[in-house]
Amino acid sequence: MNKAALAAKIAEKVGVSKKQAEGMVHAFTSIVTAELKADHVVTIAGFGQFSAKRRAGRMGVNPQNPSEKIEIPPVTVPKFKAGKALKDALKGKA
Repeated sequence: MNKAALAAKIAEKVGVSKKQAEGMVHAFTSIVTAELKADHVVTIAGFGQFSAKRRAGRMGVNPQNPSEKIEIPPVTVPKFKAGKALKDALKGKA
């Protein structure tokens, strides 16, 4: 499912226009992004928790020249931890 399909489902379920639903999806993604950039955690009870994790720099191997070592810089990556209700809803799926 892409962003447009998600907006269409929200519009149908909530009873708003597709344009309003697109605005809701955009608002949600921009708010979560801003909060993660500010090093905050976004928790949606029963669904999950979005957070930002700092991954340490390390030495790696250049894939084009395996004998050459390269330094991989530290980076901040998004992390999602599923909530209990979401996990329970998916348990029956195989």
